[in-house]
Amino acid sequence: MRPELCAQLGLPPVTTDRLTERVQELADLLGPMKTLLDAGGEVRLEAGELVVTRSAAQEVPTGAQALQQEIGRRLPAVDLTDILVEVNAWLGFTAQLPGLEHAPRGDEHDTRLLATLLATGCNIPLADMARSAAIPYQSLWWTATNYLRDDTLKAAGNLLVNEHHRQWLASYWGDGTFSSSDGQRFAVSGKVRNARALPTYFGTGRGVTMQTHSSDQYAQYGSKVVPATLRDATVVLDEIVDNETDLALAEHTTDTAGYSDIIFALFDLLGLFFCPRMRDLADQRLYKIRGQDWTYPDLRFTGTVNPDYIRRHWDELLRLAGSIKSGRVTASLFLSKLQAYPRQNHLTYVLQAYGQLIKTRFILRYLQSQPLRQRIHAQLNKGEELHALRAWLWFGSEGVIRRKQQEAQTEAARCLTLLTNCVLLWNTIYMQEVLRQLRAEGYPVDEAHFPYLSPSRYEHINRLGKYSFTNPAHLDPLHRRPLRHPGDPMA
Repeated sequence: MRPELCAQLGLPPVTTDRLTERVQELADLLGPMKTLLDAGGEVRLEAGELVVTRSAAQEVPTGAQALQQEIGRRLPAVDLTDILVEVNAWLGFTAQLPGLEHAPRGDEHDTRLLATLLATGCNIPLADMARSAAIPYQSLWWTATNYLRDDTLKAAGNLLVNEHHRQWLASYWGDGTFSSSDGQRFAVSGKVRNARALPTYFGTGRGVTMQTHSSDQYAQYGSKVVPATLRDATVVLDEIVDNETDLALAEHTTDTAGYSDIIFALFDLLGLFFCPRMRDLADQRLYKIRGQDWTYPDLRFTGTVNPDYIRRHWDELLRLAGSIKSGRVTASLFLSKLQAYPRQNHLTYVLQAYGQLIKTRFILRYLQSQPLRQRIHAQLNKGEELHALRAWLWFGSEGVIRRKQQEAQTEAARCLTLLTNCVLLWNTIYMQEVLRQLRAEGYPVDEAHFPYLSPSRYEHINRLGKYSFTNPAHLDPLHRRPLRHPGDPMA
């Protein structure tokens, strides 16, 4: 399978040429880096220490702010339930949720399915949803048990991501090749096997992390539930490799917790550009190339990489990359197995050596390119906006997870991602309608302002349902309601 996998990985005919290219790219960055440090601008040396001045926050033009406010005034006020019904009418995403062979659909199947999706994605107990929606609890439980599964929920989510990718307004936010991932922590109740203590977030309690992957167009193409203490770097690659949407992902960013030397190596071997936002750049260890008499800038080049050592074991790296690319092993499983060994094995050393080369090359690019730093910062900000939307949707049970099994937690995370993408798609389509209307009315709509708009808004959405305070005509003020029969708890 070597030729086929090398073609999928985008490797040159002589695969070790990739290593030669990376070494040469590092060499080409050394001169400009020294010139940049000597100039003493935003990236400079002070008393021998690297200083990177934080760029000022990108100002949103006044016209873009006014346009965003005008869109907010014109977007229809809508119930969250109506968004689900309307988006399902457009796409029929519930058809991507087939039941088990013995699961009958029956009348009002889509209604029960949407109610179950809403309850699971908003962390509302099914018993509460049954009372609010006037649907028998047993019907919701049966639907959840037979129709909500990880693979089918992912297929429905892919349909939404692809439709959002086709919207003309989404192209102003990105081309779908850049993405980011970050973890969002939620407390748990009771004894949950994969929950961990993390006092900073949970006090004396325990919790888990929902790891989500978001594209530069805001749509979320992946989600996974992991222990709260697990580093983001362990699972960052899984959803990217397993991506089945129309997004042609080529670049990915994370915060500091999402990187390691091995992750840099794996991304490059898979033909992807990994560009995390790294704290404490002055303390980052950089690596020289053994056997090369190059002039290095006055940074912390305290390590050495031996390309000949990597070249001798290059086939082992290719075998690993091919195994991950073909789905024979997930990156998270491979990394967890490496970490479980009491001593580092040979493959770990080779991966780290290659990752050190790729990390050094990236840091030099990162320091020399202010646009790259700004792109990374902007993409991570989109992820924070989406975290706010997800937290707003996850309002049931005070945001505390009560699902004990990881499979059930994963289904809840997928449902939350599906709801998030429904809101994003609905907002994007109606924002396009508002922009058409504004242009028809002669409002000065400037396309240069479109990249500053965001579909992750929710101030116009009612998530809590509606309450009626009308006195029922049949209720006699002098009499009490009939008591509920013990055998019918939802009556």
